[in-house]
Amino acid sequence: MQLKMLSMVAAVALALGAGVAQAQSTTTSSDKSTAGAGANAKPSVDRKARKAEDDKIEAQYKSDKAKCKDMKGNEKDACEADAKGKEKVAKAELKAKYDPTPANERKVDEAKAEHQYKVAKEKCDAQKGKEESACEKQAKADYDKAKADIKSKYASSGKGKSKSSTGSTASTTK
Repeated sequence: MQLKMLSMVAAVALALGAGVAQAQSTTTSSDKSTAGAGANAKPSVDRKARKAEDDKIEAQYKSDKAKCKDMKGNEKDACEADAKGKEKVAKAELKAKYDPTPANERKVDEAKAEHQYKVAKEKCDAQKGKEESACEKQAKADYDKAKADIKSKYASSGKGKSKSSTGSTASTTK
């Protein structure tokens, strides 16, 4: 398994190295050519870098999930929820990095809030009775506050589509 992981890391490093070398040669040749050719060359470099980063996120997720393998019960569930949440946040951040729109930035914030909520909820399951109920209520309250903060943060700059999706979620949870 370690050999497989090392092979994946080496492949990602090699891809990143090749992408940087190609980016340098593409930039040099596009400076000499017309602006249209430079615009056509750039997306292929971004696509390769993005693919390498996506592969790195997948490898990190698999590594994080493998750490949960020996755990049992709620500890394992919380560990797996944390690994999955980290993956979703990283993918949202990657999308926002290559397509920096208010909608994508909002998705990053929403992924972070959801990640914290799911991990907290799994940790609450380890408790019993009133403690579990109180823990879950606190986790839900924190999540609802985070969603409200996100909604107000993006209300002025957001599009109707983003508002309606959060608004409908909020109305169905009550």
